Amino acid sequence: MSVIEAIYEKCFTSEDSLLSLLTNEQNDYVRHNHTSLHYKKNDVLYKDGDVPTGLFILAEGKVKIFREGVGHRDQIVRMIKPYGLMGYRALFANETHITSAVAIEESTVIVIKKGDLLKLIHENSKFALGIINSLAANLGFSELRTVTLTQKHIRGRLAESIIFLKDTYGYEKDNCTLNVYLSREDIANLSNMTTSNAIRTLSAFAEEGVISLSGKKIRIENAEKLNKISTMG
Repeated sequence: MSVIEAIYEKCFTSEDSLLSLLTNEQNDYVRHNHTSLHYKKNDVLYKDGDVPTGLFILAEGKVKIFREGVGHRDQIVRMIKPYGLMGYRALFANETHITSAVAIEESTVIVIKKGDLLKLIHENSKFALGIINSLAANLGFSELRTVTLTQKHIRGRLAESIIFLKDTYGYEKDNCTLNVYLSREDIANLSNMTTSNAIRTLSAFAEEGVISLSGKKIRIENAEKLNKISTMG
């Protein structure tokens, strides 16, 4: 089995994947009728204003979901890890996308057409509930982030963003370095601050021994202090 075949197989069989809820017959149907897309770093999966073409499932890689705000400044609203769903809010609402999705590293995506998706939902209540659970989780996350980004100070917002990245992508083998490498601009866009403020605050955290920096790599040196900064806001 090739590396690509192994990636697809995991997406269809992993307990963390929505596709694992399909019956054997449905699984075979999707395997033969889905579209597989590969994106390089910085490639656009879809953009604000596009008409949704289907449900996007990330099989491998990392993707950022963002919306352009005032002054052409982006606000990252979600970060997607493998088996995460994308583009389905607009699909179910019969609207165009109000966000854009961009790969932040090489990524592989499985796309299920709307007609096939609705067929699966009608036939399989477990699969339908999985979609609802994902929508509900994303709504809850958005509500919490709204409070964070409007009420916390810069240090609290940045600390929470670092913790969020750790919770989403985990650590490298050293159990300290975040397993995702974002530009300073992306970190700022995730934390609702200017890039210059993000750079200054990251440097301050490093000077205080909370984190250490090496290029785009962020290593958490004092998780307890980082959590305290996030909690205090």
